[in-house]
Amino acid sequence: MATKMAARLIHRCTRHLGASFLTMPTPATVLTTCRWSIAEPYQSPAPLAGVHTSVRHHAPDLIPTAEHSYACQPERIKVDELIESALSTEELLQISSDHKITGNQAAALLIRMCRQVVEQKLETQDVLGDRRFQQLLNTVNSQISSVWNGNLVSLLRSLIVIRLDANNRVLRSVENEIHWRLRRLSLKNLASLADYYPSYAQTDGQKVLLSDVIKNVELRWTEIADAKTVATLMMKLGHLSGALMDRLEDKGLELAEIFTPDDTKKVALALAMQNRRSIPLLRALSYHFMQKHGELKTGVLIDMAFAYGKLNFQQTQVFQRLAAELLPRIPELSPIDIMRCTKSFAYLKWLNLPLFEALAQYTLEHCDKMTEMQLCNIIMAFARLNYQPTIGEAFYAKVHEKLSNALVEMNPFLLIDLVWSLCILQQVNPFYLSHVLDLHFFQRIAERTQSQKGKNYKLKLVHINTTAQLECSDYSGPYLPTHCLESWTSVTKKKPSLLGSGVHEALQTALGDQAKCHCSVETLYGWLIDGEVVIDSENKHLAVQEYTASHIPQPEGTKPLPFGAKRLAFMAWEFPNYNSRSRDLLGRFAMARRHLQAAGFLIVDVPYYDWLELKSEWQKVAYLKDKMSKAIAEEMAQ
Repeated sequence: MATKMAARLIHRCTRHLGASFLTMPTPATVLTTCRWSIAEPYQSPAPLAGVHTSVRHHAPDLIPTAEHSYACQPERIKVDELIESALSTEELLQISSDHKITGNQAAALLIRMCRQVVEQKLETQDVLGDRRFQQLLNTVNSQISSVWNGNLVSLLRSLIVIRLDANNRVLRSVENEIHWRLRRLSLKNLASLADYYPSYAQTDGQKVLLSDVIKNVELRWTEIADAKTVATLMMKLGHLSGALMDRLEDKGLELAEIFTPDDTKKVALALAMQNRRSIPLLRALSYHFMQKHGELKTGVLIDMAFAYGKLNFQQTQVFQRLAAELLPRIPELSPIDIMRCTKSFAYLKWLNLPLFEALAQYTLEHCDKMTEMQLCNIIMAFARLNYQPTIGEAFYAKVHEKLSNALVEMNPFLLIDLVWSLCILQQVNPFYLSHVLDLHFFQRIAERTQSQKGKNYKLKLVHINTTAQLECSDYSGPYLPTHCLESWTSVTKKKPSLLGSGVHEALQTALGDQAKCHCSVETLYGWLIDGEVVIDSENKHLAVQEYTASHIPQPEGTKPLPFGAKRLAFMAWEFPNYNSRSRDLLGRFAMARRHLQAAGFLIVDVPYYDWLELKSEWQKVAYLKDKMSKAIAEEMAQ
């Protein structure tokens, strides 16, 4: 009995020992270090007959019946050389006819072919309809599992670029294979996929694939080791995943030192497009951007200005460098670059006079080559900064000559923007005013009452109407009807800012009676007055609401204003109301001040840079009293 049990035990141990020898590398395997094999199921060893059976006797039975080997770095065979040396699509197609190719080689052929179709601007349908092209697709489809990862990702991009039908079975097969391999793709492959696939994914299956790509990148973000990948993923995937964007910002902060100027631009644009004002990252980008001493591309300079402006991130040294680098290049730029440059610095609120003089001179000299859209954008940028060229007379004469014939066919919203900007710059004329204040024109705008865009453009029409009433003596109509003014000016309602609230409280304290002060006054001019005060000819304060007021929609008072009485308008100017690093108001606020002055108000300016210096309540009250006295004295001196 004991002998039988011992025999069984030895028999089992022998089988286990055989299996362990099976998994050990043979000398042949060790020598071929660049090859790996997939072994077929092994044949079951013959039953062992006795106790003295040894592994050595059954070693031949442990050799696999078949072996499929793939080289890590395959030998360069003739077909591969032909694919790389081919110069035309016909040569590439002929390779598939003359040689037997693998699925991976077919993928390489298709990638090269699609690139040539795009570069040489060939007819896509001619290539897609070719029998040999279809045969290549079939070869890839039948051997999809043997296509390398890099080629598979590039192939998907190539098929998308040549607009292969989204329902094509080969395209779907490539997408499915990529989906199955996602975890095995390198981070470089995932970044390449992220570079083009988000803008293409439309079907449910494609959206699922894109979602899984994002998840995989989120899980493997620590593998990112180069700045280009950070910039690409921020641009392409950042807006689709807040969690991924958080991690990419951290990675960007870590790698900011090795960012190229182009990478810096991409990251800044990604942040701007997503309104992510990441102060630590922006500071790091700015610092390392200033350390780059090589020549910068014009597109990088313009896009950086746009991104910083949209994020409202102030960095004086960067702005100065952008302007200094762009100034000598202005004569060489194209009209589209001139427009982008002007708009970008307008977003930045950075008025560099030499740069803008050069931009205005370029526009004057090349006005005939510029489109109406480009000219309109330049005028709007000038208006935002309230910039008046020294060559203003010649400049505006040329612009009016170019634009006057285009008003009828111009987009209505663009036309309003143009005329509103000309009002800011005091360059509008009755011809422009009559177009936008025409009954049929503003009724089309009135139909869009629900959207915020429609409300903003109605308010701009009110400002244009105010300009026509107060600043254009040679204009005789038409004007906006009163009911439009009353309803459209309600857009100016907003919660008072911290500065505005402070002015309200100090003003009421200074006057000692709330009836003698009217705060947050909505006017029919489309502007909000922070505080209104009425004084008589002896500079005594009167109860504001007892008197008639033509500037508000529904006045409560019935008494006419006494002879010699004056209205004072207190205007609280915030930091965003000014040009960057300047005490000059932006265009729209300069126009507001001008309109109220033309309406008969004495303007009492309360800028943020003065108000912040006042620490106590009595200082603020004394400041407002002093400002009132100076405004009255200046008016009397005139």
